Amino acid sequence: MARATLLLPARDRFPAGALPARVAAALGRAERRTGAAGEAAQLRRHFDLPTDALAVAALTRQVDAGDAGDGLWLRADPANVVPDMHGARLMASAEALQLEPADSAALLPALQPLFAGFGFQLDAPVAARWYLRLPGDTPLPAFAAPEAALGDDLFSHLPEGDHGRRWRALLTEAQVVLHQHPWNQQRAAQGLRAVNSLWFWGAGRLPGTVRTAHAQVRSRDALLQGLAMMAGVRVEGDQAVDALVDLRQLRSLEQLTGEAIAPLLDALARGELHELVLDFEDGSDYRLRRGQRWRFWKKPVAALRDD
Repeated sequence: MARATLLLPARDRFPAGALPARVAAALGRAERRTGAAGEAAQLRRHFDLPTDALAVAALTRQVDAGDAGDGLWLRADPANVVPDMHGARLMASAEALQLEPADSAALLPALQPLFAGFGFQLDAPVAARWYLRLPGDTPLPAFAAPEAALGDDLFSHLPEGDHGRRWRALLTEAQVVLHQHPWNQQRAAQGLRAVNSLWFWGAGRLPGTVRTAHAQVRSRDALLQGLAMMAGVRVEGDQAVDALVDLRQLRSLEQLTGEAIAPLLDALARGELHELVLDFEDGSDYRLRRGQRWRFWKKPVAALRDD
């Protein structure tokens, strides 16, 4: 019998509000678990990898271009930073910049010679995700994921140490090139954010093995698609198999409860689902089964953020 697992954002990403009575009762009777918070920890609850690093760049490169191979990859995503009295803040990167192929076609030729001088190959198989292919012996510092730095002081999230110094210098040079590029003036005239920086992150190679208990993954996210591809499971398919459904883009409580959870509660009641799992990025996990409807003594969960 099928199981449905919903991959959801942290509960505090939804507005406060009372849950519909039926959903509140179901969550109150569900089995509750608590795990580590964050995107990486959430994905690791569903995919077993041989290393701690997710190797985001290699996984998404395989989805975008199919040529990750055994190469060492680093994302060098287009970004927008805004100066302030304390330095600069990362305001947007990658998909949030709404880039078109014309943007990468205009900007990449100005940046490629800079990186080629270090033996790095810069390209963009899709407009929003830019990649560096690095020599296999390139020493790398720890890079912060963009969501960790978004809206924060840029300099507090740059790589540190001797290896980090090289990347901080490269970033500065890339910012100079982009700041002077006339294409950004055209973007500004159209009311779009300038691509005036890069964000380095996600370094690594394709993992040798990836395992998952899910028979299918439904997601538009390139990283999740890459993990599914390496695990050998379908990214779309039959509704009647165990599926991991990516709903991390949801921000509406009404959509979550009315359009996502309620129909699956109906499927549980009809016996079409064996189990419904709600996995929130903050580590909260609810497991709902049909037999739990007899747990009348369990108190309903009045609001999503209730612990």
